[in-house]
Amino acid sequence: MSIYKFRVILDDEDDVFRDIAIADEDSLEDLHNAIVNAFDFDGMEPASFYSSDDQWSQGEEISLFDTGDVPGEAKIMADYQISEWFSEDMTKMIYVYDYINMWTFFVELAAIDEPELGTTYPNVLFSHGIMPAMAPEKKFVDDSENLLDFDEDGYDEEDFDQFDSGENFEDYGFEENWN
Repeated sequence: MSIYKFRVILDDEDDVFRDIAIADEDSLEDLHNAIVNAFDFDGMEPASFYSSDDQWSQGEEISLFDTGDVPGEAKIMADYQISEWFSEDMTKMIYVYDYINMWTFFVELAAIDEPELGTTYPNVLFSHGIMPAMAPEKKFVDDSENLLDFDEDGYDEEDFDQFDSGENFEDYGFEENWN
């Protein structure tokens, strides 16, 4: 058995993080519970881990509960050991707690060590910063170029092509007096 040491950082301007040690044989659900306890959440909200690359791009979801349209199709935290998702080459995941408030954390594997005699795992090794009362607001930025051809009035002429084709609304399944 190895011990994985993680730094779990709140996605916020202030430095708020917890260092957590947990056995490699434990599940992602066990890591979820350790994070919930370390940050003093009540544990009553849904949560998900997302695979991530080195630039923190959100990838595949592993949720706390099966929320898929087809039962058994979704990946569930309890089904995966920590060692299946983290290694020296795969060190990062994103963790989201409470889909309404979107508490978002960066989870990074810092070290893989031997267990310390007499220590119970999971274990919070270090705690820094005070959790804000509310989840930090997300600022979404679009870095892509605007590729549409806008005129001076701000409208893309292609937006209106469907009305200039000579067709009427009946062609789209609408009736003139639909109500």
